[in-house]
Amino acid sequence: MKKLFYNVNNYLLLVLLASAVLTQSSCKKDASVSSEPTPVIKAVRSYVASPGDSLLSTVGTGKWVVISGQNLKGALSIYFDGVKGSFNDVWFSDTSAIVLIPSIIAFPSVPTDKLNTIRYVSTHGETTFSFSIVAPPPTITSVSNEDANPGDSVKIYGFNLFFVKNLTYAGTPITSYTSANDGTSLGIVVPAGLTTSGNVSVTTKSGTATSLFVVNDFVTGVLNNYDAVNNFSWGSPTSTSSATYPGNNGKYGIIGATNLNAYDYGWYNWPRGVNLNGAQWVPVANLSTGTLDSYAVKFEISVTKPWTNGSLYILKDYSWTYLAAYHPWKNADGSTTPFTTNGWQTVTIPLSEFRTNNGSGLPAASLTTLLGGSGKGSLNVWFINDGASKVTTFEAAVDNMRVVKIK
Repeated sequence: MKKLFYNVNNYLLLVLLASAVLTQSSCKKDASVSSEPTPVIKAVRSYVASPGDSLLSTVGTGKWVVISGQNLKGALSIYFDGVKGSFNDVWFSDTSAIVLIPSIIAFPSVPTDKLNTIRYVSTHGETTFSFSIVAPPPTITSVSNEDANPGDSVKIYGFNLFFVKNLTYAGTPITSYTSANDGTSLGIVVPAGLTTSGNVSVTTKSGTATSLFVVNDFVTGVLNNYDAVNNFSWGSPTSTSSATYPGNNGKYGIIGATNLNAYDYGWYNWPRGVNLNGAQWVPVANLSTGTLDSYAVKFEISVTKPWTNGSLYILKDYSWTYLAAYHPWKNADGSTTPFTTNGWQTVTIPLSEFRTNNGSGLPAASLTTLLGGSGKGSLNVWFINDGASKVTTFEAAVDNMRVVKIK
C-alpha cells in the first residue's frame, strides 16, 4: 500500500512539473508577441499654429512638424525621404508626435521608393506614409574667397543648392559648375575678364537666393588692402610675390612667429602683427539701429605651413577689453586639426565675437559700446601664443581687411 501511494505521488508530481513547464513556455511565447497595434499616420500639421487650419500638404526641410495618428508612442526612428529626423519621445502621445525634419536631404540621390515618404518605426511595428517633402528655396551663406582672381576656383556655400536653373557671379552668368550631392555647395571658376563687383545669385526649382556679400569688391568697408586703400601703420612685412602665396591681388601682409614659449603675449615683437591707422568701421547713423551680429570684420588669408597652436587676436584701438580670437585649427568638439588653406580664403568674424577675457567672455552690449560714438578706430591683428605648448613656427598671409554688413 505504501508503495502504491509512493508511485501515485511521484506520478502527480511529474504531471504538475510538466504542466508548469508548458505554462511557462506558453507565457514566453505570448510575451514575444506585442499586443500593441502598429502605428498609424493620418496627417501632418505645422508645429507652430497658423491662422486657420495648420494641416500641411507639403513641407520643406529643417522644419518642426506634428505627426497626427494613432499608436505613436514608443517611436524608435522617424525617416523623411530615408533620412532620420530628430525627436524626443517624451513629447509624444498616442495621437501626436513632434519631430524635426532633417535640414539636409540629398534629394537628387533619394531612391524612388523613399521619395516623398515618412517611415515611422516604433517598438510595436512600423508604417510608411506618403507625404510631399520638397526642397525649400536656396540660401547662400558664403563663398570661399570673395576676392578671387579670374580663373580661380571657388566654392559657393549654402543650403538647397540643387536643381539649379540659373547662376550668376558678380552679374556674370555661370553655366559650368559642380554641385555637392547634399546641396550645400556649388563649385565654380571665376569668369575670365571679370572687372565688376557684385552679388552671387542662384535660381533653383524652388526659388532664388542672392548673397548679401559682394564679390570682387576692394572698396566697400575696406580699411586696408595694401594697394589702393593703404591704411597700414606698422607691423608685419608686405609682399607682392605669387611664389609662396599664389592667387594674391597686389600687395599683402605676412604675419610670422618662431619659437614662442607658452603664453607668449608679446604682440609688439616684429613680425607678429598688422596695425592699421584709424578708419570708419560702422557709419554713425547705424550705430543705434544696427546689431553686433549684423557687421563683421573680414579679410582674406592664405596659410601654407600647418597651423597647430596659437591664435590671431583681432582688436580695435589696441584695446584688450573686447577682442576676437581666431584659431581655425580648433574643432568644435575640442579636437584639433592642423590648418592650411588651398590658396586664399575669406575669414568672417562677426562683431558679436569680440568678447571679454581674451575672446572667451561676454560680448559688448551694443555697437556703440564696442566702437564708441564715432564708429571709428584702428584695427589690430596679432599672433598670440595663448596656449600651454610652444609655437615652433607660424606664418600666414593676410589681405583686404574690411568691416562690412552681413545681415
